[in-house]
Amino acid sequence: MTATERGARERMVFSAAQLIRRDGVAATGMREVAAHAGAPRGSLQHYFPGGKEQLVNEAVGWAGRYAGNRVDRFLAALSEPTPGGLFAEMVRQWTDEYESEGYAGGCPVAAATVDWAETTASTREAAAAAFATWTDAVAGALADMGVPAERSAPLATLMISSLEGAILVARTERDVRALRTVAAELGPLLDAAVRRDP
Repeated sequence: MTATERGARERMVFSAAQLIRRDGVAATGMREVAAHAGAPRGSLQHYFPGGKEQLVNEAVGWAGRYAGNRVDRFLAALSEPTPGGLFAEMVRQWTDEYESEGYAGGCPVAAATVDWAETTASTREAAAAAFATWTDAVAGALADMGVPAERSAPLATLMISSLEGAILVARTERDVRALRTVAAELGPLLDAAVRRDP
């Protein structure tokens, strides 16, 4: 695959993720994805012979990798990385978006899970893998900050689950209250998990 072809394919996967996070899987059609990506409609069949299911699954995988890759950027924004600081940065991404752009978008992995995971096994598997990618990145960061190995993965799950729930509440209420609440309440608990040397 040439760089141009790879670029066009990646644009379509990105566009699918953006439309899914805003409209859900059911309302995201192949025609809309092609238009959003600025790609000829026929190219979707070329790059995604498995149709919409393949495209959705790849968009979900992209979203999981994106979330996992953001962890390092969040840590880089902190002068002294702490678990609570990392979670605050994860939350801030959403509060900033909602306060500046409105509440139209959510997590594409969550949207795909709600819309398709019950009826499409491959999408459920793609969503599970995406959450695992994100969880692994957060757990690794927690371990690097001194959280014991046996607690890093459970706390990463708690962080991501709390964030996803707060995103849903924020979109429903059209207010960032829930996001700020989970950051404030979980921060001390997360920081207390760091192993202190005697």
